[in-house]
Amino acid sequence: MALAVAPAAAFAQTDLYDLSSVRELRLYFDVADWRHVLDSLYLAGEDERLLGDLVIDGTLLLDVGVRHKGYSSYSPGRAKNPFNIKLDEVHAGQDYQGYEKLKLSNVIQDPSFLREVLAYEVARNYLHASRANYANLYVNDTLVGLYTSVEDVGGDFLKDHFGEKDGSFFKGNPHTVDLTGENCNLSDTPGTDSTGYVDLYDLQSDHGWGHLLELIQVLNNQPDSIERVLNVDRALWMHAFNYAIINFDSYVGYAQNYYLYRDEDGLWNTIPWDLNMSFASFRLTDASTYWNGFSIAQARTIDPLSHYNGPSVFPRPLMRNLFTNAMYRRMYLAHLRTIINEQFADGGYRDRALELQALIDAHVQADTNKFYTYQSFLENLDQTVNYTVAYPGLTELMDARTAYLATYPGFTGEPVIGAVTHAPEDIGVGGSLAITVPVSGADTVLLMVRFGTRGRFQRMPMWDDGAHGDGAAGDGVYGVQLTAATNRLEFYLYAENATAGSFSPARAAHETHVLQTRLSPGMLVINELMADNTGQVLDPTGEASDWVEFYNSGTATISTAGLHLSDDPADPTKWALPDRTLEPGDYLVIWTDDRTSVGDDHASFKLEATGETVLLAYDSAAVLDQVTYGEQYPLYTWGRSPNGTGPFQRLSPTPGSYNRVEFGAEPDRTLALWPNPATTEVNAFVDVQGPMDVQVFSVDGRPVTGVQRYTDRHLIQMSTVGLSSGHYILQVRTNDGTITQPFILLP
Repeated sequence: MALAVAPAAAFAQTDLYDLSSVRELRLYFDVADWRHVLDSLYLAGEDERLLGDLVIDGTLLLDVGVRHKGYSSYSPGRAKNPFNIKLDEVHAGQDYQGYEKLKLSNVIQDPSFLREVLAYEVARNYLHASRANYANLYVNDTLVGLYTSVEDVGGDFLKDHFGEKDGSFFKGNPHTVDLTGENCNLSDTPGTDSTGYVDLYDLQSDHGWGHLLELIQVLNNQPDSIERVLNVDRALWMHAFNYAIINFDSYVGYAQNYYLYRDEDGLWNTIPWDLNMSFASFRLTDASTYWNGFSIAQARTIDPLSHYNGPSVFPRPLMRNLFTNAMYRRMYLAHLRTIINEQFADGGYRDRALELQALIDAHVQADTNKFYTYQSFLENLDQTVNYTVAYPGLTELMDARTAYLATYPGFTGEPVIGAVTHAPEDIGVGGSLAITVPVSGADTVLLMVRFGTRGRFQRMPMWDDGAHGDGAAGDGVYGVQLTAATNRLEFYLYAENATAGSFSPARAAHETHVLQTRLSPGMLVINELMADNTGQVLDPTGEASDWVEFYNSGTATISTAGLHLSDDPADPTKWALPDRTLEPGDYLVIWTDDRTSVGDDHASFKLEATGETVLLAYDSAAVLDQVTYGEQYPLYTWGRSPNGTGPFQRLSPTPGSYNRVEFGAEPDRTLALWPNPATTEVNAFVDVQGPMDVQVFSVDGRPVTGVQRYTDRHLIQMSTVGLSSGHYILQVRTNDGTITQPFILLP
């Protein structure tokens, strides 16, 4: 089995944020004084929006909601203010390529036009971070200017990166930034009541204050237990990113411009935001040694452990209380080393900056509302540009900072981790597995492993004692033995000595090593499907989508990675299943409605009610399950009975739960009638072979409709037009007898 390195999550690049061209956005307002209206809405402080129509690269979206955004980047009457555009303000579900909100920054505080886009591009290698590119914005066909367009950190972002979006969610965004205060620093200064925090943290979910207070309490008072509530590795990566490129308009400076999301494993995850003042454009404070601001020269050599080696003039517990842990410090410096070595040490970032500069050059020239001259745009990549403040050239800053960090204590002297191997070559679910790796210069070697693509990593020591599948004792090869609890293992290695630490892969845990074997037929089965859903089951968006249910019928946890769902035997890899981990007895429901933009549990095709074949497969050579069904009818599903193992038959719908044969209160499976009571239409499914006569009677036995004749089992749709409200009886006469079913008509 091959060992691979995989990102934490892989997602297709969308055209909206593609960086090979500049997007064109055209807003149209009915009001001529739209600037005044937007200013008034912004100053009112509410989330009210001005309605307009938006055209994105030729695609029209009606009635979008528009308001200004930002803090220092906004000013009343300014010709070029930042925009927040909500595409589904009026029309529920309206989006563009799956995105429901656009965030446009006006490129203030950045003569280079490069900072925000380049910083996000760097960040995405190590963190869950937004995509960003450029867009020309026109209002009523007049060019306002060239903007940076940054992916919104909202429900879709969370779903993409965490697989769900229902956890507690906050933005570190104080209503008013206190320039000499704590802001969103996660200290417990405001007390133990959530009312002390509501003006500091912007709640983005329906709940979460209790969880946030728990994080704050543990971080400040029980930091040794912080891994219980915080994804420490992700926080360390955010700090490393901010200190690498001097992005101090962040948690570092005024303790703002970041998100916190609590995932389904109960861990808080940090997400960076608002990178327009990165690369030392912001230098007002570091809340430590340079609490009152710092110069460009000082920016180049700011201590990445200021909040450990120096004071915290304004508390920064998310740094200071983590950095007191020696292992966390070494992990943090290892992450910082990776960013510097991969992104800046070889100067390749300048080549990338030149590509972006060439992409937007003509658009910058055409932007008559830009805040700096075209000459400043050309110069600021390499040189300081002076306006009210001085903006350092990106290379001027980063080349010097790279040289400074190269000699920083703990930046060198790290252990060297070699190639990872494992035995046996093909892992079997539930079987024993040994992972080995040569490491030199280490005092401690750890394996961090999880079973599946999400969840907490378990920490396991690795040994060089000859007793853990590692070969001979003291040979420099470290090993660990474990049970392969699933068909997919994700892991990374960490090694350290008294000076420094190192990871394998270097981008861990954003990237991991992966061991995966294919499931055998019968471990995951197609358990139930509904191909003619007229409203008996609704998906989470309230739609009557068809669906397919899968069931883990085995005794081991399994991963769906690499599996596909298809309704075409000639194309078994038609649609890739989402990456999910299923415990024994777990179900997975996929909505087959051709609405992939709604979520990763919506397939790219629909089922045929007239019958077809559904397949679960890795590829054409590895089909795990295949079901062929005939004509389907509302009310029923086609599923296994007994659940998970039996043959297929018509069932009552039970998506995500145990299959049952019963049909509720229906007296006879041969005649099912719905809805009951009814209003304008009654549906009946008659499951008998041969000819039949169908007629409706009043309760006193009088026929109220004519006889309808059918030749075989049939779905019958009867209009109730002309019938008054009351009680009726549906009668079906066959060669074998008569079947009746009472129903009620409502007014």
